[in-house]
Amino acid sequence: MPTPQLSVVVPTFKERGNVAELVRRLDAALSGIAWEAIFVDDNSPDGTAAAVKEIAAVDPRVRCILRVGRRGLAGACIEGMLSSSAPHVAVIDADLQHDEKVLPAMLARLTGGDADLVAATRYVAGGSAAGFSQGRGAISRLATGLTRRLVGVALSDPMSGFFMMRRDRFEQVAPRLSPAGFKILLDIAATGGPALRIAEQPYSFGARFAGESKFNAQIGVEFLGLLLAKMTGDLVDPRFIFFAIVGTIGLLVHLLTLFLALWLLPVVFREAQMLATFAAMTSNFLLNNELTYRDRRLKGWGMLRGFVLFCLIGSVGVLANVDLAGWLYEERPVWWVAGAVGAVMSALWNYAMSTLFVWRAR
Repeated sequence: MPTPQLSVVVPTFKERGNVAELVRRLDAALSGIAWEAIFVDDNSPDGTAAAVKEIAAVDPRVRCILRVGRRGLAGACIEGMLSSSAPHVAVIDADLQHDEKVLPAMLARLTGGDADLVAATRYVAGGSAAGFSQGRGAISRLATGLTRRLVGVALSDPMSGFFMMRRDRFEQVAPRLSPAGFKILLDIAATGGPALRIAEQPYSFGARFAGESKFNAQIGVEFLGLLLAKMTGDLVDPRFIFFAIVGTIGLLVHLLTLFLALWLLPVVFREAQMLATFAAMTSNFLLNNELTYRDRRLKGWGMLRGFVLFCLIGSVGVLANVDLAGWLYEERPVWWVAGAVGAVMSALWNYAMSTLFVWRAR
């Protein structure tokens, strides 16, 4: 097999029904081009990886990276692109909504030397978003406006997951990319900055071939987190916005539990407060395990160990909150300033320690 000129990275999760058709379409679209397809599967329960390996057994242009114990579209794209030895790498969805027939035109833009990255877009002349529902179309347009206004990235379609770039340029920005989240194109463009030459290629967004859409509210929150990170020069981790939302929900759980305990149970306030604190910690741990750290999700005994450690860390955070707020109030008796600073300090402590020790950073 000749050395590939182009690696097509396909992140997958529960896309078994689309794998064979995508390979067939790539074979037709990339005739005359030395290519390979790198499927990066997040251990799909429907056997997506097995379907890819069946094809790879008879077609050396196809290979599979099976990820166990970690998830996330951005992380899958990064791993797949870094595994390539081809001079050009593309990312395309497995659902066949991206038009693979424009890949040769995108490659020509890169080999012509006038761009480092070519982003496929639905929102310029020659492109179409007809495959979008009315709701998703409105969300996409809103995200585009926010990106241009807040981050200043000159992309007409920053929510797109369809692009191609020079591998050497990708390797330069890869260490600064976030493996969490879904919008890898926006992260690359914002991280690369003005030095990254970007061109756009129109395409028509089609209908899903098989399976179910992965778009949900969680993706929207991750997008906002990524915008916040880029607005602050990566000072704020995109994952932190989930941690903060979970903490807010935990506060509501605490207050509700406290109210119900005082109303329904024969307990004094101190006992009700302890019960409410335990309920909030449990809620925070379960939601963080499911949402904030879903790519490092704990299971079995590891989950029990993580819960105990999470409660210990939270207890230290509470003490730090009270001590710092008390000291500030003595120095300058403005209650809301002291309270806010203590709460922020506690949140930062809990997030940092949870990331390092409960859901261990790799």
